Amino acid sequence: MRFSCEPLTLRTRHVFAISRGASDTFGGAIVHLEHDGITGIGEAAPSPFYGENQSTVLAVLGVLKQDVPDDPFLMDEAHDRLEKRIRGNPAAKAAIDIALHDLVCKRLGLPLYRFFGLSPERALTTSFTIGIDEIDVMKQNAVEASEFPILKIKVGTDRDEFVLDAIRSVTNRTLRVDANCAWTAREAVQKIARLEKFGIEFVEQPIAPGDPDGLRFVRENASVPIIADESVKTSIDIERLIGAVDGINIKLMKCGGLYEAVKMIHTARALGMKVMLGCMVESSVGITAAAHLSPAADYADLDGNLLLAEDPFSGVKVKQGKLLLPSEPGLGVKGPGSQR
Repeated sequence: MRFSCEPLTLRTRHVFAISRGASDTFGGAIVHLEHDGITGIGEAAPSPFYGENQSTVLAVLGVLKQDVPDDPFLMDEAHDRLEKRIRGNPAAKAAIDIALHDLVCKRLGLPLYRFFGLSPERALTTSFTIGIDEIDVMKQNAVEASEFPILKIKVGTDRDEFVLDAIRSVTNRTLRVDANCAWTAREAVQKIARLEKFGIEFVEQPIAPGDPDGLRFVRENASVPIIADESVKTSIDIERLIGAVDGINIKLMKCGGLYEAVKMIHTARALGMKVMLGCMVESSVGITAAAHLSPAADYADLDGNLLLAEDPFSGVKVKQGKLLLPSEPGLGVKGPGSQR
């Protein structure tokens, strides 16, 4: 198995802001795994919230490359090796995991969704995210995103009610809100009560992680569903949220890749929870990998590539918000160093 990686820097069209920070530049990495003349590609899109950045990803990939099995089909062994070598660092591991899946599916001649036994016709409609900005700017961004029937509104400021009112004045589309841990549990109940009148579908991560009792309090006192994001990274986090949330947001970059994401989907289903597939700011490599799993989920927020000024790759397409999965073997991604 030949391993190579290189840095990837992505820039968004506009500064992308959430309740805890803003940026227009996002650093990650691309991994290539070559075996018997076939190359798989994967992406790492790290988040400082989970203790990663571009420098740590590149350093960790330099360590983990020795643990990639010579046989790409040994994914269970690959997962165990990576976990034993170093704890955490899920984005770096996701890059290897995605590249392995791409490589294996190319060897099999199957698109990734077929590998998981899924139907592309059941791929979901993704929401489009409206980041925190001036109210008039957020309102205009909602208008410009007219192609998308679902909008996810970032909240967590003292202007949230005015923002939702402004956006609701120009659209009757489905609205979801994401607080990114901005509130205390009691604040969340009060805030949600004031936002409910705008017909929101659900609230994502109203409070900081590590407080399932706080989430339970919010859920018991809110009339809209609560979806956990930062509170759930991998499958081992799900059980403690029973009764505290209505669903979980799975991101390849916080769980370590497709292998763990599938485990999370089955665990959540077994516990009666809804499943959402989310993302960081990513190129079409990472977004397409997650999109192949969307037929197994209830909600999709896979728009990280759509926020970019320029995406060096192409893969999943979007038509009126609907995810259109590539039918070629593997991820079906085109771009620098990719192989169909």
